[in-house]
This record gives sequence, C-alpha cells and structure tokens, in this order.
Amino acid sequence: MKSSFVIALAAMLASAATPALAETVGVTIARADSTFLTILRNGMEDRAKALSGVTLQVEDAQNDPQRQLDQVRNFIASGVDAIVVAAVDGDGTPAMSKLADEAGIPIVYSVHPPADLDSLPKKAAFVGSDELESGTMQTKEVCKLLGGKGSAYVLMGPLNNHSSIVRTKDIEDVLATPECSGITIVDRQAAGWDRIEAQNIMTNWLSSSAEFDAVIANNDEMAIGAIQALKAVDRDMKSVVIAGIDATPDGLSAMKAGELDVTVFQNATQQGAASVDAALSLARGEATEPKIWVPFELVTPANIASYDTSK
Repeated sequence: MKSSFVIALAAMLASAATPALAETVGVTIARADSTFLTILRNGMEDRAKALSGVTLQVEDAQNDPQRQLDQVRNFIASGVDAIVVAAVDGDGTPAMSKLADEAGIPIVYSVHPPADLDSLPKKAAFVGSDELESGTMQTKEVCKLLGGKGSAYVLMGPLNNHSSIVRTKDIEDVLATPECSGITIVDRQAAGWDRIEAQNIMTNWLSSSAEFDAVIANNDEMAIGAIQALKAVDRDMKSVVIAGIDATPDGLSAMKAGELDVTVFQNATQQGAASVDAALSLARGEATEPKIWVPFELVTPANIASYDTSK
C-alpha cells in the first residue's frame, strides 16, 4: 500500500512542475527553533523557489496552539490559495481543518499528523512518515547492538505529540518481543524534543547511580543532550548505546564522532517539498492522496556515508 503513495508522490511532484501564476501558500511552523522543522521549512522554501510565481508566507507558532490557530485564521482572511501546517499538536487540528474547509481553502498537514487524519475534508491532506517505522527501526537496532539484553533509559518528546507517543510505543512493542524482552526500561521522561532538557534529565539519571546500557531518544536533539551529559562525567561512549531519530546534521556529526550509534532518517526536505506540491495540487483542483508517505530509513555507522552531506 505504501508503494502506491510513493508513486502518487512522484506523480504529484511532476504535476507541480508547471505552476499557475501568483499562488500564495500560508505556512505555519510549530516552532522556528527546531532543527528538524528548520530543515522542513527549507525544503518548502526551496520547492517554492523552483516554481515561478509561488510565494510562501511563513509564520512561527512558537509552540503555541492558539497562536497557530490564529495564524490559520489570518491566512484565510488574507486570501491565500492554500495552507500548510506543521502542527504544534494534534488536538488543535480539527478546528483548523474546519476553518479551512468553510473558507474553501486547501489545508495540508506536514510531519505531525492531525487528530482528524481519518476524517479530513476533501481539500485536505497529510504529508509525513509512518511513525510505526521510526521507533521500531531504532529499537530493533538497539536490541541487536545489546544482544537482546540490558537496560535502557527512554527520552520522550512532548507527551501530547503524536510522533512522540507512537515512537515511545514502538520502543515498548519491540522490547516486548521474545528476542528483545531481555532489555528493561529503567526510566522514561519527556524532554520536549529539546537538547538542554534532555541533558538535564540525563544528568539527574546519572546521579542515581542506576546501571544502564542504552539511551533511546525520540529524536536526535535529545540523544545529543544525553551524550553531552555522559561526556560531562567522562562516561566511555563505547560502553553505552545511544539512539536517536531524524538523522539531522548534528546527529550525523555525533555519529561520525563515535557518540551516536543509531538514528533514523526522516526526509524533512522531501516532506517539505511534497507538502507544498500537495497544497498547490489541491488549490488547482487536482486529485491527490489524502495520506502521502515519505519512508523512514535506518542510519548506522555502516551506512552513514549515504546520508552525510557535509564536506
């Protein structure tokens, strides 16, 4: 089923190659200080630049659901041709979908699935990656590196965030399988996708003197925070498995340095481009899939060269 979505995505990219004149897409991003969302935004902006006549109006929601809802209202009032939302959380999306639908303006959710994913209006779509793959790939690799035995700390994203919820459940589901059931979770805490929060939590865990063999984080930023805390107490990085998700530039740098052992590539650039293309297709009355998937890919030291674009 997923392959049909990839085919549809390729077709959509081709159909968007000849844009109509003077189209404006309003874009609201959950938070501008997120490394991953910055890559997503760059993907959108690069795509828009490649399409003459397409303008993006980008707003930062500053991690505030009400602010994001107001931004959608403002987009509608200004008469944009389509709206793209990288949502703060899923709970606020039904109200945004309703506003856009009533105004007859297409709305595309990017990366973070809307709460109304299975009941989106006709002129709406979601572009993202299947989170059932992300934490599953990540934790299976951790299990492999630990030989199916050991103990781990888990750093979670926001407790109300869909990606965080699913990635954490992926971890639990993998560790419940016979081959990985010898790995126990020492503790888990939410660090809000943030490096500094994760560093503080890891520092507190280290003060407890509990034994652990791995840190499984819902994203690279939190994994890096854990790494910084471990290095601050001179922990031998070869003695612990650190896993993240997103394969951000900083995450890949940490992997090259021998500090991050596992990450999962989420193609933010392609998601951003596909979100703009879906928004334009809907604005032109063209058919598009309601769910457009961009596959996750496991990244380890063995294949990092395929993902590292740094010089």
